[in-house]
Amino acid sequence: MSSLQPAGKLADRHVIHPAEAMPSWRYRIYVWQLPVRITHWVTFASILVLTVTGIYIASPFFVPDSGSLMATVRFWHVVAAFVFVASGLVRTYWLFAGNRFARWTAFLPVTRAQLRELSRQTAWYLFWRRDAPRVLGHNALAAGTYMVVFALLGVQTLTGFALMGAHGTEPWHVLFGWVSDIVGLQMVRLIHHLVMWALLAFMIHHVYSALLVDHTERNGLLGSIFTGYKFASKEELREARDAGEELEEILRHE
Repeated sequence: MSSLQPAGKLADRHVIHPAEAMPSWRYRIYVWQLPVRITHWVTFASILVLTVTGIYIASPFFVPDSGSLMATVRFWHVVAAFVFVASGLVRTYWLFAGNRFARWTAFLPVTRAQLRELSRQTAWYLFWRRDAPRVLGHNALAAGTYMVVFALLGVQTLTGFALMGAHGTEPWHVLFGWVSDIVGLQMVRLIHHLVMWALLAFMIHHVYSALLVDHTERNGLLGSIFTGYKFASKEELREARDAGEELEEILRHE
């Protein structure tokens, strides 16, 4: 197969070209842009640090004689929290500045095709269907789940800063003290703790789903979060709801 080069308004050299290391009927598709990949791993790392330090803060399992360990753990908890917030702000911006796989329209079921895909994907996970919908980016069910996770991350951020200001620390007491005033400090702590476990449960399911879909579709899903590229056949490109006009135009001119 000859090399394909988009022309004119299709001139995005990252969109599609035959994969050199894949069979000739596979195409390398640039799906996850660099900001998406970086924020994915930064968020993952910060959540791990926040979880470990948060568990220790809630229930110290080792208290040295010097007594300085808690201060150190709190320091790194706060550092990880700011890294987490910064990553979230970048990803939020990319919901509007990113490509079609990263934009907010990829997460909300705003089209009939996405709604149909939502039911089909759910049926596939429940073993009611033998075939999953073709999609290059997030499938509609995963995208909907991510919206719930984004909301949980927002709650975790809000309650976290409320706890930082619980003892009068500024400016967090002024900015977020109202949260404790509304629901009470103990409820803030409980919500913060429960959301942590909910996020950990999601991470376990997320890894399982990625392994399952990667094994089933064999399109390089796991590797794509490192490289940004997925590998799709011509049939998958034609059936994918988010293949895009550029890809269809290139395929028609083969």
